[in-house]
Amino acid sequence: MERQIYLDHAATTQPAPEVVQQMLPWLSGRYGNPSARYQLGQEADRCIAGARKQVAALIGADEGELYFTSGGTESDNWVLRACLSDRQDGKRHIITTGIEHHAILNTCARLEKEGAKVSYVMPDSEGRVDVRDIEREIQEDTVLISVMYANNEIGTLQPVREIGLLAAEYGIPFHTDAVQAVGHIPIDVKTLGITWLSASAHKFHGPKGCGFLYMRKGYELPSLLCGGAQERGLRAGTENVAGIAGMGAAARVCMAHMSGDQETVRRQRDYLIRGVESAIPGARLNGHRRMRLPNNVNFSFSGLEGAALLLLLDQDGICVSSGAACNASSEKGSHVLTAIGAPEEYQRGTVRMTLGPETTREELDYVIERLKEHVFQLREMKNA
Repeated sequence: MERQIYLDHAATTQPAPEVVQQMLPWLSGRYGNPSARYQLGQEADRCIAGARKQVAALIGADEGELYFTSGGTESDNWVLRACLSDRQDGKRHIITTGIEHHAILNTCARLEKEGAKVSYVMPDSEGRVDVRDIEREIQEDTVLISVMYANNEIGTLQPVREIGLLAAEYGIPFHTDAVQAVGHIPIDVKTLGITWLSASAHKFHGPKGCGFLYMRKGYELPSLLCGGAQERGLRAGTENVAGIAGMGAAARVCMAHMSGDQETVRRQRDYLIRGVESAIPGARLNGHRRMRLPNNVNFSFSGLEGAALLLLLDQDGICVSSGAACNASSEKGSHVLTAIGAPEEYQRGTVRMTLGPETTREELDYVIERLKEHVFQLREMKNA
């Protein structure tokens, strides 16, 4: 392939060079178990402590409020399940939205089968939920409000601060799946009133298989996994030292470059949106035009199949997706597009393009050109 243009940063990001460099020693000579008392193990333990400080600083948390996990899915499961486990008061009601990641939705579905009650608040046509709709779902037995920070498909940002204030007013813990937001936009968990926050390292230039759960002091959850006393007794299992070291380095890199990268990527995002809308009649932008992630562009095109469009773009060396990467093999349509009322004839022709700081105007011009040609080609084939 002569060229490759990567526009799928919402699926995963390339580990930063600093991240790889930080990880390598812990994959070779410094292989000690961090629970061991001898020097080799204590080196690993100190590495974890240093990374915890770096990651905590990224979201404005105290280092003692951070717990390392295998990623966002585990962190989401931990919050939802632990909120309901061993409750003596009989309260088993959760409020979430209809556009959450499947780590939330599928866990909620399982909990409903086990006797929990779940209310699903639906968004408006731009993918944004109304805080008043959340308030209307609050019941006497509500134990959790869980609303994602930013949607993984259409990029819409939710009114997190307002939800945090609402949750505090009613004395209900507030969890947010911030997998798509951490490292890309400034987050201060204290200011936002967040009780628990989930994140994955590979979404912000860290390694795969590593993430964290922020737990506000005083809101520590029971352990999801039974086993040893790692992570101050709340997350059993030998720590992924190399992954944690890499995540710490990724947090440090993000903090150093976030302000400049955010503005650069936002300008490129808006350039791509204008280019597609100018070049292709009937292109439908999904998500909020202003309140969206700086790197997210999601378009639907009528009269074609998204799978064919993705294949043609791949042959051009352009990496994009039709939505969530973890749901790519599913034949079901997007629950997010359905929730925002996207017409069915558009839903089948959806492309998500998520940019990185390295994305250039030249690359975007090429993407717009190839996208235009393929959309017209597929529409002609369907109408032939």
